[in-house]
Amino acid sequence: MRLADFDFHLPEELIAQEALADRSASRMLVVHRAEGRWEDRCFRDLPGYLHPGDCLVLNDSRVFPARLFGHRSGIHALPVGKNNPKLQEHLSGEVEVFLLRSVPSGPRDWEALVRPGRKLPVGERIRFAEGLEAEIIARGEFGERTVRFLGDTDLYAAFERIGHIPLPPYIRRADTSADRERYQTVFAREKGSAAAPTAGLHFTPDLLERCREAGADQAYVTLHVGLGTFQPLHQELVEEVRLHAEHYRITAENAARIEAAGRVVAVGTTSVRTLETAARTHQLEGETDIFLYPGVPFQRTGAMLTNFHLPGTSLLVLVAAFAGTELMLAAYRHAVEQRYRFYSYGDCMLIL
Repeated sequence: MRLADFDFHLPEELIAQEALADRSASRMLVVHRAEGRWEDRCFRDLPGYLHPGDCLVLNDSRVFPARLFGHRSGIHALPVGKNNPKLQEHLSGEVEVFLLRSVPSGPRDWEALVRPGRKLPVGERIRFAEGLEAEIIARGEFGERTVRFLGDTDLYAAFERIGHIPLPPYIRRADTSADRERYQTVFAREKGSAAAPTAGLHFTPDLLERCREAGADQAYVTLHVGLGTFQPLHQELVEEVRLHAEHYRITAENAARIEAAGRVVAVGTTSVRTLETAARTHQLEGETDIFLYPGVPFQRTGAMLTNFHLPGTSLLVLVAAFAGTELMLAAYRHAVEQRYRFYSYGDCMLIL
């Protein structure tokens, strides 16, 4: 399969730039796989599609302010001289550090994407607000860097003070204080995601209660969203794609709830990948780089709630694997014709 087979045309004005005031007011395209049809509904209708014996599986990972801005603070391999323009650029240039996840190499080490990457070699130091400083200590195979934060500052507390909410690049505006609440699910608990598990953004406490009243149990998994979820794909052939690993965890209590379900309704592709990894490995915690594409069987997922995804991404390929490529692309074309709102702050799709 070619990655180009998972493409569709999307007018730019359909990319949602702001979240709706009411989380549950999103539209919902309901796709019936067995019948090859869909219907236009509202997210508030979700409980009507749930039954006793179902279990909603939600990713409770919490987004943290993962985007930091600072300046280069060291000089490496540049000739000294106050009139050297390269030196002046080096000293004054702004740096963006997008934190992906903490890594076991050290208690203050993080995988990150940095810009401008070409000008930031191993050994470079970056200074942020409040005296926070980090050093680049390694380069990774996906273009990421490992950065080590110096000193003994409480890092998460510092990120909360000086960091920015990591809105996706297709949201063409700066983050605001409102995004700190809105780019977060109401059930987020476990800090560690560099992007929101966006299918969960539509839920409100009232809607979750209505799902319980419909007879559906609820279980939580944790997958901290990083490069494995939103990394652009560059391979021409789908079968050659290899994803970056992300950490997942399912508690024994939640695993029992999932195991007891007659039908597992996964909320978001991150929940799907967690469920399918655990089903294959029989491990409730670990690293996953699972890539689900057409032809790969699903072992635990019975239905899926998901937002609309970018063309040519692992997320769209996963959804096509679950619903069928032809049906999914036809449903996407219908969503474009009907002016659904796309991507993180957009509408959603329920695949039955």
